[in-house]
Amino acid sequence: MAAQAGKDLLIKIDMNGEGLFETVAGLRATRLALNAETVDVTTLDSQGGWRELLAGAGVRSAALSGNGVFKDAGSDERMRALFFAGQIPAFQVIIPGFGTITGPFQIAAIDYAGTHDGEATFEVSLASAGQLAFAPMGTP
Repeated sequence: MAAQAGKDLLIKIDMNGEGLFETVAGLRATRLALNAETVDVTTLDSQGGWRELLAGAGVRSAALSGNGVFKDAGSDERMRALFFAGQIPAFQVIIPGFGTITGPFQIAAIDYAGTHDGEATFEVSLASAGQLAFAPMGTP
């Protein structure tokens, strides 16, 4: 498999609550972290004293983050409105050469910054808030 361009890792927000996804404007860097807690079921009887884990028992979560240049686009306004309303919309993450992850995320933080001689920037952090679905590339 050939290397993938980082600019193709996209975060998209549902703009109307009906599945109209639009790429979050101005992002320069994005990150997706998938996490799974483990449940330790090790006992004195565990073979060789090795730790044993209970399959499928831990809490799974995902964290999204991104930063970039503040564009004041429609996606920025949608994120601000959702944050202040405390709503949990659907987001999509496009992972180039791999697939798409879709599901509910809560906007945990939005930071805005700027200097007198530079551009206005923003950072956004999102936390998964329900079941996520994965669709491999080439799947409708």
